Amino acid sequence: MANIIDDGTIEYVGILAKLELSEEEKQEAKKDMGRMLDYIDKLNELDTEGVEPMTHIFPVSNVFREDVVSGGEDRDNILANAPEQKDGAFKVPKTV
Repeated sequence: MANIIDDGTIEYVGILAKLELSEEEKQEAKKDMGRMLDYIDKLNELDTEGVEPMTHIFPVSNVFREDVVSGGEDRDNILANAPEQKDGAFKVPKTV
């Protein structure tokens, strides 16, 4: 295990996660975090020369449509459904 996690790191992570860990849980967390870091080190050994960075394993294109305003010309019909209106807008109770 090349990555050794100390007690201070476990305490800090526990504070960030708002966890109260027992001594047994701290020891187990140290082992788990060490294994995770070892696996990351193993992944860093891979040869990625010539591999293009990607954000998703499948090619993804933007599926969103352009944001086009529509239906704003029919203010009178929209306001016809309002219980109260004032100066061409919905009138609602004051909230503080």
